[in-house]
Amino acid sequence: MPKQKTHKGLKKVLTVAKSGFIKRGKVGGSHNTGKKSAKHNRNLRKGSTLSAGDKARFKKLDIMK
Repeated sequence: MPKQKTHKGLKKVLTVAKSGFIKRGKVGGSHNTGKKSAKHNRNLRKGSTLSAGDKARFKKLDIMK
């Protein structure tokens, strides 16, 4: 049986920390930032972590290497 291939789109977006949780960026910060408040743009720069339910789903896509 062939090996499960890594999902290349997710590999470019998510990173796995050494402690095991998955880090992701926030959406909406790449364009049209002039009309958003400075506080909103500042919060978009900070990363976020993946929820437990999403982590279980993404384990199947083989990004946990």
